[in-house]
Amino acid sequence: MSDATPSRNKPWLFRTYAGHSTAQASNALYRTNLSKGQTGLSVAFDLPTQTGYDSDHQLARGEVGKVGVPICHLGDMRMLFDAIPLEQMNTSMTINATAPWLLALYIAVAEEQGADVSQLNGTVQNDLIKEYLSRGTYICPPEPSLRMITDVAAYTRAHLPKWNPMNVCSYHLQEAGATPEQELAFALATACAVLDDLKTKVPAENFPQMVGRISFFVNAGIRFVTELCKMRAFVDLWDEICRDRYGIDDPKYRRFRYGVQVNSLGLTEQQPENNVYRILIEALAVTLSKKARCRALQLPAWNEALGLPRPWDQQWSLRLQQVLAYETDLLEFDDLFDNNPAIDRKVAALMEGARAELARIDDMGGAVKAIDYMKSRLVESNAARIAGIETGETVVVGVNKFTTTEPSPLTTGEGAIMMADPEAEADQIARLQAWRAARDEAAVRAALADLREAARSGLNVMPASIAAARAGATTGEWGETVRAAFGQYRAPTGVSRAPSNRTEGLEPVREAVDAVSAKLGRKLKFVVGKPGLDGHSNGAEQIAARARDCGMDISYEGIRLTPAEIVAAVRDEDAHVVGLSILSGSHMPLMEELMELMRAEGLAHVPVIVGGIIPDDDAAKLRAMGIAQVYTPKDFQLNRIMLDIVALVDPEPLAAE
Repeated sequence: MSDATPSRNKPWLFRTYAGHSTAQASNALYRTNLSKGQTGLSVAFDLPTQTGYDSDHQLARGEVGKVGVPICHLGDMRMLFDAIPLEQMNTSMTINATAPWLLALYIAVAEEQGADVSQLNGTVQNDLIKEYLSRGTYICPPEPSLRMITDVAAYTRAHLPKWNPMNVCSYHLQEAGATPEQELAFALATACAVLDDLKTKVPAENFPQMVGRISFFVNAGIRFVTELCKMRAFVDLWDEICRDRYGIDDPKYRRFRYGVQVNSLGLTEQQPENNVYRILIEALAVTLSKKARCRALQLPAWNEALGLPRPWDQQWSLRLQQVLAYETDLLEFDDLFDNNPAIDRKVAALMEGARAELARIDDMGGAVKAIDYMKSRLVESNAARIAGIETGETVVVGVNKFTTTEPSPLTTGEGAIMMADPEAEADQIARLQAWRAARDEAAVRAALADLREAARSGLNVMPASIAAARAGATTGEWGETVRAAFGQYRAPTGVSRAPSNRTEGLEPVREAVDAVSAKLGRKLKFVVGKPGLDGHSNGAEQIAARARDCGMDISYEGIRLTPAEIVAAVRDEDAHVVGLSILSGSHMPLMEELMELMRAEGLAHVPVIVGGIIPDDDAAKLRAMGIAQVYTPKDFQLNRIMLDIVALVDPEPLAAE
């Protein structure tokens, strides 16, 4: 009797998070990836697009095409999806503050292709609460942001029934330091805030289907058993909330549907080849358990801690997924972990911790009201995570243990890391200006006036956004219109001015800070800033918090500051040193501008330090420019950085010269 071939479950969607330089270059990359067996698109947008600025805006300088593709208007979106039939695609767009606008452009391009818009399949992330907590690409205050999230949801219910209008994103919460319990609770609280608002915008009979369209985007870290249990806890908690809080009877509408990118924060600059193993282990956390298996998976490239991955690097991550799905027998079995007592205990503990955190957030009035609380909790948790790595309590192979290494042949030679096209920004701006010159200006003005009225009157912003897209309005004009209607916002930093209770290992640094402060005649003043549009604030927050706990007088006002605003703070605060964090790759133009302004203001004597994902060649150029110190992710010993700062501002070496 021969063994019958077991039936196989359908694999998850294979995605690669991609986009860079220009729409044309990104289109070529998408078509190549699809030809290699990728089954869904995942679009990365650049920071100006994410924050509602055109490529020629002052704040966009150096940021165009760096961390994703610039999309300024319908022509860019048309080029991005050239020869890619959108009716047949499942497209995920990692876009939040400008989600209504990018979805409007996507719909307009689909219409031009002759697609049946009701058949469009995909997701806009559209999660603004995590932007206030961890990623920083918000535009407006929380209340109008929530309103635009549910505007998108209500519009898709009527016109794009297969579209996921919101992707509750706990991914960046984990990167900002969230414990598994916090990641569960903060994400679920965000989903509840959206559903509570959405109930007022859709007919009661349609609400269960809308609950069924909410999806999640999560992070899978290296503690893969805990991460697997976290995903099982997510499934059970979401089912519980949908049933008990929202009265959803149909199990298919209570299903926890999620996509994943595994943890880029854990990828190391040191011995980067080890990242291949990390990515595989993290992928197992979200695929092994059938009950909690992801619907879509995108894996980072092994060398993302060093710079932009090349097409080959992205292919390597795609092939990992394909080997797992097609060569192994994983998809032939029922859930491997049901009735496992160790798994059940861990899931129950995670659920208990998450329920307690959810209750606290509910007592505060929900996620929107609890933003300050959640942000401060993330900063505290991240400080504990970093302290564990510093002390060696948390082992990171190749970083704080087993650091002896052979030179890696994978990271040497010409082209080991892909460099952004230096001409791409000029090309993008030239095409943007040509677009503006060729359009019907009166039609654009009329469409933007309708959008402004919709925003102010409470009408759904989607129809007016689609009309503006068709008329030829730009991303910056859409952003300017909603800023005018709703106002701008600066999220809490989570870094209080009062020192924390953390003292272990800080005594020698505190003594050094006190000694240099005595020489200076006042407490060492340290201005921390984030120039440009990069909203990854974890590093800046942790440097500011550690400096505060070491006895420095810190000034940290949060993200998205212009070089001029930072220089003004250095002058007004009479700072002894300034520290800047930039992770988007725009460090060269931003530092050139800042150093010019420092000299013009007579502040050339104030040392400037810079941290970020900075290649060695760029670090040498920054030092030649006058930057005193350059730090990259391999510099994880924060106390060492604090002592470097003390040495930089110590007046005695200056007096001896």
